[in-house]
Amino acid sequence: MENQSEIIDQGIIQKESLIEEQSIISINKFVFLSIITFGLYDLWWTYKAWRFFKQKDNLDIMPAIRTLLAIFFLYSLFSDILNYAKEKGYEQSYSPTFAFVGVLLFNAMGRLPDPYWMITTFTFLFMLGPFNALNYAKQNSDDINVKIQNGFNARQIVLIVLGGLLWGLVIIGLMMPDDYSAIN
Repeated sequence: MENQSEIIDQGIIQKESLIEEQSIISINKFVFLSIITFGLYDLWWTYKAWRFFKQKDNLDIMPAIRTLLAIFFLYSLFSDILNYAKEKGYEQSYSPTFAFVGVLLFNAMGRLPDPYWMITTFTFLFMLGPFNALNYAKQNSDDINVKIQNGFNARQIVLIVLGGLLWGLVIIGLMMPDDYSAIN
């Protein structure tokens, strides 16, 4: 009898441990990291969101593929996040359709000439609703271990340094004349 109890307890522990500890950053950090990385942090956040749902719902999906093929999967991610947040008592709302279309349109603006392509940097605006909803849901789930990240971790610091250097190069490049023969 005692042996069966231990087996059940181990099963519960194993089920709880399927979802790794979730680090949550503030919205200000999300915005900063999105801007400094020219939107690459948005891809990382999307991957982490898919990975969370894979673990939570025991889905047979590949988060990296769903992130790379966001045009096919981002709408369903935004919908899943909203549904999950509503289950946890989230009272705010956003339109998954509007967020998805906004992300697509702003990313497509990367084809614009200098300096208008930089509007893609603001793609994160359409991800703020899903970002807030997912953070709320994680924080209000009893079966998820959540850690609020106060500072930047080592990977984020590397991104900030590299992004800062890239921003410097972009600004220098935007100030350079288009016709280099005018310099001579």
